[in-house]
Amino acid sequence: MSSTTSSGTPTNSPPDTGPARPSSRRALLALGLGNTVEWYDWQAAGLLAALMGPHFFPATDPLSATLSALAVFAVGFAARPFGGVLLGTVADRVGRRAVMLLSVAIMAVSTLVIAVLPTYSQIGAWAGVILVACRLAQGISTGVEAPLSSAYAAELAPPGHEARWGGGVISMFVNLGLLGASLVSFVASGLLGNAAMSEWGWRLPFVFGALLGLVTLYLRRSLPETLHAEDPAGEVPAGTAAQSAPSAQSAGQIWRTVRRHWVGVLAVVFVVGAAQAFNYAWNVGLPSLARGGFAENATSVFGLTTLLGLVMMLGSPLVGRWADRYRLSRVFLAGRVLAIPAVFLMLAYTGPGLGTLAVVLLAGGVVLILNMTLYNVVSVSLMPQSCRAAGCGIGYGIGVALFGGTASYLLVWLQRAHLGWLFPCYVAVLCVLSIALYLLARRRGEVYVGD
Repeated sequence: MSSTTSSGTPTNSPPDTGPARPSSRRALLALGLGNTVEWYDWQAAGLLAALMGPHFFPATDPLSATLSALAVFAVGFAARPFGGVLLGTVADRVGRRAVMLLSVAIMAVSTLVIAVLPTYSQIGAWAGVILVACRLAQGISTGVEAPLSSAYAAELAPPGHEARWGGGVISMFVNLGLLGASLVSFVASGLLGNAAMSEWGWRLPFVFGALLGLVTLYLRRSLPETLHAEDPAGEVPAGTAAQSAPSAQSAGQIWRTVRRHWVGVLAVVFVVGAAQAFNYAWNVGLPSLARGGFAENATSVFGLTTLLGLVMMLGSPLVGRWADRYRLSRVFLAGRVLAIPAVFLMLAYTGPGLGTLAVVLLAGGVVLILNMTLYNVVSVSLMPQSCRAAGCGIGYGIGVALFGGTASYLLVWLQRAHLGWLFPCYVAVLCVLSIALYLLARRRGEVYVGD
């Protein structure tokens, strides 16, 4: 397995095939469950948008209420760059552990507030205001959790296993969160029925998410620190846990290093943005269109998204192993090229029909696994360790806010305007740009992990 120094000189190190230390495994479990919490809550908010909308946003028809709820879903993404900048800088200055604890605490509390939040009929416009505030808090939390957890896992991984740990294992926990949100929604809807689920049952998945967050916060107390005392270039071999105190970099030093790696940051924006536009179209946009636009049975739609989550969860570790074996860059580029035709599958779903929806979700989901497993670890690979949390945080936050958070709303809105064909063209362009920028950064020698 080869890596590249800041000067672009390849260095070779043999893969360490030995088993991970028990302490590392425990840390990886606590780390992964945090991702489960984060993506469980995001998926629940997206899946339940059509049911939540009428309670918080008065509208004349169900589709308008769904669009209002999806707009709030998108607002949370606007806060992600701020989470990446503020908390990412702290993570690069004082260490990873404290920020990992804070991110889960923010998510657990805000999710609990949503679970018990009074409706528009009870407190008026304040209901929507508080919901937006909770979504912004969740955006700040996820803005640092996503890039930092992959960075942490890659730094903790044995040499030669960076893609498996930072991509495959972390993505498995992410998909566990997506699967959990779909499964809990599916079970609640099946037990309560559509009427009760629409009236009050939509709150139950958020209660479960808040409790899971508190359990994860307890487990994360034992996380070790992985930020090294290092030289200004931040080039520390992946897979070696920190044995000394983190380096006392100033915020100015961190952001000067980020500016020197501006091509890598720009590549991160589009590597993340293209994957997330694809992801939210499949996991949120198409299910919301099915329920709010085509009046499909909610329980059946939740069942399909549950099946998609299961397929992605089981496939992620396999993709991580492939990336370590056949090179991270090759597997990433193959998956990104395949995404271009795969996203056009959504054009087959233009009206009511659960069979068509199932084929589109599952066929496209096979390609989605490749992209969602590797996009974060590829982003991590584009930043040196000394500015990794901040650089990946700002790139991730911008990419998700611009292209991921707006994807589900854009898909439903274009379908309503009879311009649904534009959305896959849009995602395909993002994929092409991500490939071009990644290759440019790689040519400049700005790949630091697992290549």
